[in-house]
Amino acid sequence: MKNISLLLVFSFVLLQTAAQELALVVDDGKVAYIDTSGKQVIQTDFKKAASFSNGLAAAQEEKKWGFIDSSGKWAIEPQYDRVNAFDSGLALVSKDDQWSYIKTSGEVLTLAESPDKYYDFNDGVALYRKGEKIGLLGTDGKLILEPTYKTIKNFWDGHAKISNGELWGLINAKGEIVIPAEYEEVGTYNKNGIWGRKGNDYGVFINWKFTPVPDATKIWDFKHTSDLTYAQKGEKIGFINNQGQWVIEASFDKARAFSNGFAPVMKDKKWGYIDEKGAQIVDFQYKDAETFSSDGLAPVKEKLWGFVDTTGKLVIPMEYDISVGFSFFQKNAEKGFINGLARVKTKKGWGYINTKGEVLGDKWYKNAELFTDVK
Repeated sequence: MKNISLLLVFSFVLLQTAAQELALVVDDGKVAYIDTSGKQVIQTDFKKAASFSNGLAAAQEEKKWGFIDSSGKWAIEPQYDRVNAFDSGLALVSKDDQWSYIKTSGEVLTLAESPDKYYDFNDGVALYRKGEKIGLLGTDGKLILEPTYKTIKNFWDGHAKISNGELWGLINAKGEIVIPAEYEEVGTYNKNGIWGRKGNDYGVFINWKFTPVPDATKIWDFKHTSDLTYAQKGEKIGFINNQGQWVIEASFDKARAFSNGFAPVMKDKKWGYIDEKGAQIVDFQYKDAETFSSDGLAPVKEKLWGFVDTTGKLVIPMEYDISVGFSFFQKNAEKGFINGLARVKTKKGWGYINTKGEVLGDKWYKNAELFTDVK
């Protein structure tokens, strides 16, 4: 019996420590946070606040900003004039016109030397500018890379584009060169593939080596949802794989990324869907169309947005506006369903619907943001 009791306690602890997602909503002029059941779990008197990141959310009280925890209590007392969201355990804050980084404990990160300009942490690093050059700063406050480049773009999955002039390359989060700055264009890093342009040749990098794609005149970024991406040949759009091979003929006017096996494509000003073999699975009939989510639904539009399943059946009527919402940290957020809920808008306000089209909590808000993990 004792062993059973211990098992129950252990199970309860696991449930208590499981990831919790909360969304910021504005109701009656005040900020609150709801969970994915629609229950309001944090009630506040704040008129200005932000979504959770790294377990804390920025909030303003009497013109000063601090951070609350998931119970709604102050974790870092309001004392700052400006704050940004936490990322990699650090947030950029300003007090009396002085910028600094703070940890989630409120402790200030010690830097050996202050930069000429501060940047947010992203993927465990922050850009570090001295004069005209930029390097990398680590979460311990030490330089990972001395100021070396004129430009370093934001990090995505541990990699960032770099340039010292007109040519581009790629570095990793250790500051190591993975693609030398020898290309007119380099795509955003993605584990499924990277494209680039050298002279007039568009191509992909295979084992970091540039390989031209025959007849390509433009290539778009690979996404985390497929090892295919769309590319242009002449005036039409088709799809290539990460080996640089054309796998779907360039016959479309516009396209979006493959997600969960399907991609929106446009012909004659109408959107439909194809599978990864190029077969049409939803007729060309919509004014606009977005990608399929893991829930098997995709947003489609005439005057307003509704949702179709993978057979093309309209399962949620076209009566909504949609957008990705606003988030500092959901890099790959897309329109439509995320973890079973879609952020939508009607004349009644902003809210969330489930895959059955039911309104979460039967409630509409003046504003509603994306759900984020509070851990």
